[in-house]
Amino acid sequence: MQFTMFSTPWCGYCHRLKGQLHREGISFDEVDIEQDPDSAETVARVNNGNQTVPTVLFVDGTALTNPSLAQIKAKIGA
Repeated sequence: MQFTMFSTPWCGYCHRLKGQLHREGISFDEVDIEQDPDSAETVARVNNGNQTVPTVLFVDGTALTNPSLAQIKAKIGA
């Protein structure tokens, strides 16, 4: 996978972005930060202490918080 999306089940922005990614055929790993405390810490570290979702972490170590589909596509070269 080119990136991991950190999300929660109740996050409307997460649902929207996941739907857009699926429609574009872009695969990704997904982690529910409510079920994985270590991932919640990762998200907080990336977002200055906030557990903001969706947070997308790329294999190069960079991250985007609440990104648009266009931002992700630009990052992965899709």
